Amino acid sequence: MTIKDIKNYLGQFFDSVELEGDGECLISAPAKIETAQKGEVSFVANDKYTKYLCTTQASLVIVHHSVSVDEFSHTTSFLKVRDPYTAFVFLLKKFATPRIVASKGVAPTAVIGEGVSMGERVSIGACAVIGDRCSIGNNTVIGPHTVLLHDVIVGDDCVLFPSVTCYDGTIIGKRVIIHSGSVIGADGFGFAPQSDGSYVKIPQMGIVEIGDDVEIGANATIDRATMGSTVIGRGAKIDNLVQIAHNCRIGEDTVIAAQAGISGSVTLGRQCVIGGQAGFAGHLELADRIQVAAQAGISKSFLQPGIALRGYPAQPMRDQLKHEAMLRNLGSMKAKLDHLEKEIEELNAK
Repeated sequence: MTIKDIKNYLGQFFDSVELEGDGECLISAPAKIETAQKGEVSFVANDKYTKYLCTTQASLVIVHHSVSVDEFSHTTSFLKVRDPYTAFVFLLKKFATPRIVASKGVAPTAVIGEGVSMGERVSIGACAVIGDRCSIGNNTVIGPHTVLLHDVIVGDDCVLFPSVTCYDGTIIGKRVIIHSGSVIGADGFGFAPQSDGSYVKIPQMGIVEIGDDVEIGANATIDRATMGSTVIGRGAKIDNLVQIAHNCRIGEDTVIAAQAGISGSVTLGRQCVIGGQAGFAGHLELADRIQVAAQAGISKSFLQPGIALRGYPAQPMRDQLKHEAMLRNLGSMKAKLDHLEKEIEELNAK
């Protein structure tokens, strides 16, 4: 693409795209600002990377409208937009090579059960197993060694990478991506304690429902409900190695980073952001747009939308930072107390 081509392409998404430099230069690939070479495009969306504008060899850099580029424009061309990060994402999508998960059609070694319904242009990889009465939508790709137990529904335009397992009754919406090793619909961790110290397994009779446009990372686990459904809302993004327990409800467009663990019957609102290794006790609720810092421990419900939580047990960030500052000063506070006690003892002795 020429830089003019890129300008016109980004013009579909942004009201204003300003070009400074040579619009006829050919761009062959995207690259990081630190290592970009001639013929490549990069971006700067964070102030700490502006220093690389002096040294980059990129032929094109995407920056914010507010960035002054006059001193660099003799060697590099610039496109100015209101959101360089998102603009670069659109370019990555343009340059990306489609990933081949499975060859077109149904592989000869795939095992297809009875009463399976398939839409148009479905691809099923080698050694995949599709259980009885499953339904697979148009253009969906099922990777090699992936297993759908019976009565699983997968919508249109989905991609299930190799070695995904979906237990019986799982419902998956449209345009869902599930990465390798993830298990959807395993039994929830439900056991009734007995007087002799043993446990009786509680039958897990529910299912998992995954909304449209969800992406689930590698080796994530989402448990089926005891009764009813564990629900992953439309547009949610779940990272690698996340555990979501039975009867949870994850709100639309909520994102959950790696190694977070969410106990049973937790409800997360819309557009929440959950940091890595955050832990949730069971049967609690977070309102919409709450941000949870990495490694926070959520032990109670927070129903005020839009707050940030931090620490263990988690508190609103301002309160937690005050407490953290107090803890850092405990040593000096103790020294002062010891000194005061000594003075009091000396006064009492007189």
